[in-house]
Amino acid sequence: MERADSLRLTSLTYHSDLLLEGRDLSIAYPGMSGRPASFSLDQGDRLCLDGGNGFGKSSLLRLVLGEEVPHTRFLRQASGMVISYVPQKAAHLQDAPVTWAEAQNIDLTQFLTILRKLDFSQELFVQDMAGYSAGQRKKVLLATSLCQSAHLYVGDEPLNYIGLFSRIQIEELLMEYRPTLLFVEHDQVFQEKIATKTVELWNH
Repeated sequence: MERADSLRLTSLTYHSDLLLEGRDLSIAYPGMSGRPASFSLDQGDRLCLDGGNGFGKSSLLRLVLGEEVPHTRFLRQASGMVISYVPQKAAHLQDAPVTWAEAQNIDLTQFLTILRKLDFSQELFVQDMAGYSAGQRKKVLLATSLCQSAHLYVGDEPLNYIGLFSRIQIEELLMEYRPTLLFVEHDQVFQEKIATKTVELWNH
């Protein structure tokens, strides 16, 4: 069986354990139906937000990222915490990867090396990312995050459009380096394998 190259990650250590705490937290957009959630996320935790469409999972992630998202009750997060984010959507990517890497202020050599490990051909490095497949664009976002040192890694469906070998690479990376992680992912096997905590946003 073909073996994919292993990936690496350098996370940061925060000076206290507690990074996030939510108390009766819910998203207050019209039509959102998720129930209030209470949770804590300490260094080393891998917390999965579980719930169907319209339950506010992505909105809660954006709230953690500092966006203005209407919500009720309480969210507290560590001051000065560095966050790396893999968004759900990648349609905004354009220009060549070199231009993207410069704009994101990440190391170009490291970025291209990770893309090669994720089965990118060198020909893709000079192509406009607007013409990439959905899976290729998602790999660009994953590689960008892996180039960033952070206290907390946030992923909104990071496995969307990703093939088997890349999924294996991501799973092995997370199990080896054990970064602090907050994520949404509908792949039940990945959830069970990776998450150390799960917050259910289903409205019972």
